[in-house]
Amino acid sequence: MTENVLEMKCITKSFPGVLANDCVNLAIKRGEIHALLGENGAGKTTLMNILYGLYGRDSGQILYNGQPIDIRCPQEAISAGIGMVHQEFMLIKPFTVAENIALGLDTGKSPFLALDEVRKRIIELSQRYNLAVDPDAKVEHLSVGVQQRVEIVKLLVRNAQLLILDEPTAVLTPQEIDGLFRILRSLTKDNCSVVFITHKLNEVIASTDTVTILRDGKVIASKPTKETNPNELARMMVGRDVMFRTTKEPCGIGQSLFEVQDLHAIDDRGLPVLNGVTFEICEGEILGVAGVAGNGQTELADVLAGISKTMRGTIRLDGKDITDSTIAQRRSYGMAYVPADRREVGSFISLDIAKNTIMGRLDEFTTPPGIFLDNRRIIQHAKDLIKEYDVRTPNTSVLAGKLSGGNLQKLLISREFSRAPKVLIIEQPSRGLDVGATEYVRSKIIDAKQKGTAVLLISSELDEILDLSDRIIVLHKGEVMGTLQGGEVDIQNLGLMMAGTYQTELPPN
Repeated sequence: MTENVLEMKCITKSFPGVLANDCVNLAIKRGEIHALLGENGAGKTTLMNILYGLYGRDSGQILYNGQPIDIRCPQEAISAGIGMVHQEFMLIKPFTVAENIALGLDTGKSPFLALDEVRKRIIELSQRYNLAVDPDAKVEHLSVGVQQRVEIVKLLVRNAQLLILDEPTAVLTPQEIDGLFRILRSLTKDNCSVVFITHKLNEVIASTDTVTILRDGKVIASKPTKETNPNELARMMVGRDVMFRTTKEPCGIGQSLFEVQDLHAIDDRGLPVLNGVTFEICEGEILGVAGVAGNGQTELADVLAGISKTMRGTIRLDGKDITDSTIAQRRSYGMAYVPADRREVGSFISLDIAKNTIMGRLDEFTTPPGIFLDNRRIIQHAKDLIKEYDVRTPNTSVLAGKLSGGNLQKLLISREFSRAPKVLIIEQPSRGLDVGATEYVRSKIIDAKQKGTAVLLISSELDEILDLSDRIIVLHKGEVMGTLQGGEVDIQNLGLMMAGTYQTELPPN
């Protein structure tokens, strides 16, 4: 048996105008956790998509357990023992855990006739690796962390020996992150191997055995994790030193610019998603919103931005009641919004970059006023923002939908920040961004704060919340569990608040 479970030799893959992988070599040892790092567009996702059968390679060779292998689709990858857990879980929420895992499983029986066998296997794996998964629980009732465990069990039931995890800790509490790594380490003791794609360098240092860094489609280095550190990793990723801590001035006592009082809202099924949310943000203050994904953060942003309606409560911007105002009115009063969903909510992916930069500001780019779009001014405006915010694109006529997630995020931020808003609502600002782009985006948030903008920062990245926020509120099931002062946060208590098992004394309304 070879030491390496996987060898990818001189893998090359190109798309029109882009060389995504340039003779990439990657070796994964049996029984190790191997981190794969790189900037947006560095080629790491393409490489894993080739391994998982989503893309074909132009050239190169893949050896699995020492034998050449040609994987043409995910089904062939799974049959070979290679599994992947995506950022968006592939689970049917109304089904039970066992029903989800039975679907597509080749047992020689109808999926639902095999449920008893699947249940026994789930219980066996759950006990063996301390996964704590109930085969009869409905997925819709499970926390995000448990759903992730279900995805891992789904692969183990199919005898996967090489697991690819794409940003696996992005939506987990600190306690769930610790639990995930304990599970992964127990898997490696049974000679399973894990490829761990992440932007969180501290997790790489703490929890992986080997790290490979890609830049511009090439391998920059591959080395034992114990022989490196976050600063060196970041430097190899982006080609320069990166500041991990954001410098900001302490928040002064300024005028209250944004006030939310007793906010209630329901979803399209009539179920409550916000329950009496109350807070205020002062001029030049960043209020962070922490919480496990799915606990009302997106619904809060949508209600505040005017996308969804409030059932009860009051929203005031600079003293003006905007509770029933339209999206356009809120923007005219000084609100800017960067949503988590960049493609469906934040942009018009079928329009070019230039037109996306003026959405919500069309009247400023017409001549005569309000009649014809001034294309020359629009293109110049787009070029200025592309340059200032380092949006990677050949020109302004590229469709927004053709941009990578990170570059689309920078485009949206450039559009909203350039308006010099009074109030900025920004959700998941660095999701999918590499360390260099993250550093830049966070510096722009600080710039907005220092210009007097009241910032509501919603993020599943605890490091981001802790680094940037002057104050923090924690949401659980649409309810504020407490308010914490930035710089004085007990991480364990914060994690318990995110899980809904600990609540601070709330200040009087």
